[in-house]
Amino acid sequence: MKSAHEFNPVVLREYDIRGIVGENIGEDDAYAIGRALGTKIVRAGGLRVAVGRDGRNSSPALAEAVMQGFVDCGLTVMNIGVGPSPMLYFTVHDRMLDGGLVVTGSHNPSHYNGFKMMDQKGSVFGDAVQEIGRIAAAGDYESGQGEVQALDVYATYVARLIRDLEVSKGRPLKVAWDCGNGAAGAVIHGFVGKLPGENILLFDNVDGAFPNHHPDPTVDENLKDLQRAVLEQGCDLGIAFDGDADRIGVVDDKGEIIRCDTLIALYAADVLKDHPGAPIIGDIKCSQAMFDEITRLGGKAEMWKTGHSLIKSRMKELSAPLAGELSGHIFFADRYYGYDDALYCAVRLLNIVANFEGGKSLNEALADFPELFNTPEIRFEVDEMEKFAIVDKVLAAMQKQAETDTDMQVSDTDGVRVVTPKGWWLLRASNTQNALTARVEASRKTYLEEMKEMLSAELEKLGVVIPF
Repeated sequence: MKSAHEFNPVVLREYDIRGIVGENIGEDDAYAIGRALGTKIVRAGGLRVAVGRDGRNSSPALAEAVMQGFVDCGLTVMNIGVGPSPMLYFTVHDRMLDGGLVVTGSHNPSHYNGFKMMDQKGSVFGDAVQEIGRIAAAGDYESGQGEVQALDVYATYVARLIRDLEVSKGRPLKVAWDCGNGAAGAVIHGFVGKLPGENILLFDNVDGAFPNHHPDPTVDENLKDLQRAVLEQGCDLGIAFDGDADRIGVVDDKGEIIRCDTLIALYAADVLKDHPGAPIIGDIKCSQAMFDEITRLGGKAEMWKTGHSLIKSRMKELSAPLAGELSGHIFFADRYYGYDDALYCAVRLLNIVANFEGGKSLNEALADFPELFNTPEIRFEVDEMEKFAIVDKVLAAMQKQAETDTDMQVSDTDGVRVVTPKGWWLLRASNTQNALTARVEASRKTYLEEMKEMLSAELEKLGVVIPF
């Protein structure tokens, strides 16, 4: 029986456990995660869990180690194999299991991997992640003899996605789908096979080396193949997924990238028809225009911290039917389960586009959205041990400046967000990488440059250069 285990502290993150395979994440860590999470589940009266994985080359061995950890706690493990992270979440809900874990590096480079976890209360995040570290360090495990059972949930999962499809009422669509060789490829054929219209698949074979482009739809470079396919094939839209298919990227019929805060506003217009006055949540990186549009539509716009687990928890607190992040995590509690599922988001988007009044295209429907000048989310590497300190120093400097500048507002909801009459900028520490993330937005192009210069100047004082 294996004993106590010490994790490298940098892998115990805010809403998952993640690191570099062979450097600070390995099979011993995976086994300890299974034992520690399994212990929490057993002590809460749990008996059954599910385990899934993405298509990374390191994921099979890590999943086997996790499952052994669960088994040694006495749990019955449903092994659902390769597929999207939301397929794991769905299985836990659908089978009324006591928890689950998916081995996935999400949008990180191929040499990373990690673990997204659930227990009876939902996502495991914050102090619950640290508790896993404490249980493992103490070797304070429950013991038993469980078993692993193979469970094929592909057809059931796809059937649930398709259940809310309403495109038959509208015009047929031609859609390009870019799986980026990620886990969406495990289900995409069964999924599009049930869709009307014409569907074009890109990079649909699961390949952990990601040979075509990295599966991160927040990076514009990764959407070029999808943009090209939409234009060359005359598609109504293009949809991309990240490595574990819990984040969506969208390209309209003109090949233009739709930022996910604009997408959230589009979803909000649909959801608020059935939930008038409901709270709609956006993360701190979202455009002010999105929050203003939600308010205009009659919703209660709420700005919240970045992080899929944090957003899901806040949704439950407010009974919000919809929430989303600029990074492409979008959560439907309206007719769905309140977690981030990019394939389900695709279904809801197809419903909207197919049924635009007057047969408008997606590009035409968004023409009235306020024109703003902004950057995408900018992610740049810094020392892992310094990233939070850098943000704290910038926050302190901005708070001091705001004491004498009455036109400046400073929020510390998640990092530092500085708002002026010309626009705003955000700086925060990534919870998944050794990186800082930033975004800048303004009402004029000249103002955008001024806001970028303000942020750059603050970082340069600390010896940090942002790659604008």
